Amino acid sequence: VWSCCGCFCIFHLVCIQKWAKDSLFLVSSPLTDDDFGKKDYPWPCPKCRFEYKRSETPNKYYCYCGKVENPTVDPWLVPHSCGQICEREFKPPCGHKCLLLCHPGPCPPCPKMVTTSCHCRKAKPVPRRCSTKEWSCRLPCGRMLLCGQHTCANPCHSGRDCQPCPRVSKQQCICGRQTAERLCASPQWQCDQVCGKALPCGNHTCEQVCHAGPCGDCPRSGKRFCPCGKSKFTLPCTEDVPTCGDSCDKILECGIHKCLQRCHRGPCEICRQEVEKQCRCGKHTKRIPCHKPYLCETKCTKIRDCQKHQCRRKCCSGNCPPCDQVCGRTLGCRNHRCPSGCHRGSCNPCPEIVDVKCNCGKTVIKVPCGRERTIKPPKCKQLCSRPPTCHHPTQEKHYCHFGRCPPCRQSCQKTLTCGHLCPVSCHDEALVKQTGIHQFAGPWEQPSEPAFIQTALPCPPCEVPIPVFFIFNFQVSPLPCHSAGPYSCKRFCGRLLGCQNHTCMKECHRVTKINSSADEKKAGPECLQCEEECTKPRPLGCPHRCVLPCHPGDCPSCLQMLKIKCHCKLSILYIECLKLTSADVKEKDLLTSCKNQCPKQLPCGHRCKEICHSGCCPLNCNQKVKLKCPCKRLKKEIQCSKIQEGQVSLECDALCKEMKRKASEVKEAEAKAAIEEEKRRQQ
Repeated sequence: VWSCCGCFCIFHLVCIQKWAKDSLFLVSSPLTDDDFGKKDYPWPCPKCRFEYKRSETPNKYYCYCGKVENPTVDPWLVPHSCGQICEREFKPPCGHKCLLLCHPGPCPPCPKMVTTSCHCRKAKPVPRRCSTKEWSCRLPCGRMLLCGQHTCANPCHSGRDCQPCPRVSKQQCICGRQTAERLCASPQWQCDQVCGKALPCGNHTCEQVCHAGPCGDCPRSGKRFCPCGKSKFTLPCTEDVPTCGDSCDKILECGIHKCLQRCHRGPCEICRQEVEKQCRCGKHTKRIPCHKPYLCETKCTKIRDCQKHQCRRKCCSGNCPPCDQVCGRTLGCRNHRCPSGCHRGSCNPCPEIVDVKCNCGKTVIKVPCGRERTIKPPKCKQLCSRPPTCHHPTQEKHYCHFGRCPPCRQSCQKTLTCGHLCPVSCHDEALVKQTGIHQFAGPWEQPSEPAFIQTALPCPPCEVPIPVFFIFNFQVSPLPCHSAGPYSCKRFCGRLLGCQNHTCMKECHRVTKINSSADEKKAGPECLQCEEECTKPRPLGCPHRCVLPCHPGDCPSCLQMLKIKCHCKLSILYIECLKLTSADVKEKDLLTSCKNQCPKQLPCGHRCKEICHSGCCPLNCNQKVKLKCPCKRLKKEIQCSKIQEGQVSLECDALCKEMKRKASEVKEAEAKAAIEEEKRRQQ
């Protein structure tokens, strides 16, 4: 890996080498051949854009402190660390070095204790951390300011130079003619009056604006040259220098030709000589006056530095100007477009600042544009001012927030039908699961997550205890107000239902006896009817459920058809479930066979001759195969299994050997004849 010294971000060494190479290529690609190599272009860090020279491209793997090359892996150390003391100098440098073990990221502030005094040196030295050794005693500075009249009144501050004097005083200009109130920090100033003092010649006055010191000699005194500079005259300052009458010979603006006029005052004329000029792009030439530039109509087809648009400038010299079109790409904030000129690479971050407010708008924080989507709104300390959504006149006090207000936790206090007040928490906005609204079109539609709706629930039954008198036992027992009627113990009935498998789960209720001899544990007409499915175990191998609902006794035989594949997996068979589950192994093999020839291929390459069967195919292949002798004259049909076992082989007979001998003799004779023919041809 490699670590950036600007942001300390860690990159793979191969990745940063490729990044540096690509960056240098992108910077140097629009250059012409004349400009290439004249400047050492830097490459930036991918994260912080800290620039490095081409020679600083990493080519070796070092630890974080840079002491060890290719540090070894140690499970007890930080990865890529050498385990030695860092000893890098602190930033800003203080003379001490980092004492931590080789570590990633920046070094911490210097922890050394030093004895230092304050900025103004008035307070006694105190021991402090080296990283925070500069401190202020907060006493007035008292140093003399540059104006020389006042002292610094600011508290003890850093730096040798104090701030400019903020006071105002009357100060004269440089020539001393005007006086004005100005800041003490800028005592020297110039007025706008011309000096006007008489020069030593006595004929002219000084034309300089407000200056210090003597005015100097008259600029027209002494030896003076003619306008062309060839002749020198000694004249009084009241006379102008005459022209010498010689040719001017000054170099004109073109820098090639000389002025052909006689010595004259003022600037020379433009060069009017006709020369053959080459246009700026170097493709055309033409004879025109020297002072006129020659530009052809050919448009440049080079790509500008943005690597997107052509130059399209007439008669371009090759150094195309930067692209003048607006970039216009959407910035990372997704709100604005790039206002810069068309450029390569990614655009700069959006410079706009956006306000992120709380719900009431009284608390505001400023964030860069684009981050308002991800940053959390500020926490507001103001109380929520929304009106209550329930029947209470006021809601509970809580802070400003987004979304719905929290549910009301005050007591309901609504009057019930019995006359009592509802004591439970407010239930005007309870969340209720919404079910059974959407009808599915088929099994391909998957049920979504249950939706919750906010609705008002009715008040629960009144739980105020009411004394109730029971006739049979002559007792007064307190019962809830809503159930002050026929008494029920609230337990399950527990009577055995007609299916003989389940009991009645209805709440304790009255049961009418049909006859006096009936068992008290049996269910009556008021009990629930069993609606469960049959849960009795099925025969081994039967995947179907019992077709009857919950019933007493044994389940009926399963007559449904099973859809299975045969042994060879080519045919689909339909078999009664009862036959398949009651059959033994041999009968199951017969039932699951399609009675067709097995399609499997034997190792010898022939198809199995057996009828559709389970397991592996037999290896005794009875297919007739032609066997030939080595010379392929004799042929014989033999079973394939015998050939695979190596029991049979066919050898050549005497006739085969005789024919082979005669063929070899014929070949030898032909070879000898060919050799004799070659010898005759060479002779």
